[in-house]
Amino acid sequence: MLMPKRTKYRKQHRGKNRGVASRGNKVSFGQFGLMAMENCALTSRQIEAARKAVTRHVLKGGKIWIRVFPDHVVTQRPADSRMGKGKGAPSYWIAKVRAGKVLFEVTGLAEDTAQKAMASAGHKLPCKVKFVAAE
Repeated sequence: MLMPKRTKYRKQHRGKNRGVASRGNKVSFGQFGLMAMENCALTSRQIEAARKAVTRHVLKGGKIWIRVFPDHVVTQRPADSRMGKGKGAPSYWIAKVRAGKVLFEVTGLAEDTAQKAMASAGHKLPCKVKFVAAE
C-alpha cells in the first residue's frame, strides 16, 4: 500500500475537492495515459488495484508511471462509540484527485493493448476516466 513515510501532523482536516487540475493534466512521461474526468478521492487500495490491472496487460513489454500519491489521511472513529472524545484514529490514506489529472501513464505498448490496460484499470477506480494519448 502507498503511504507517506512520515508526515508533519498525524491528522488532517478533510477540506474541499473542487475545480479542475492545472498541473499534471498532460501525458508527460509515456505515450498513453488515464485521465480522471471528475473530482474524487482515490484510496491507496484502489490505486494498487488499478496498478495491478495495468501490470497484467503490460507484462515485460512496457513501462508504467503512477502519477498520483495518497498523501492525505482519513480518520475513523470506532463503531458504537459515543459522541465527543475527539477525532478518530488514522484509518487509511487517500489521494485527492481533480478533474483532468492524469493518473497512470504507459509506454512501449500498441495503442489497442494500452487502451485495454487502461480500461481495466478504470474499472477499479471510483471516478469516470478517459484514455488519452500524448500530443
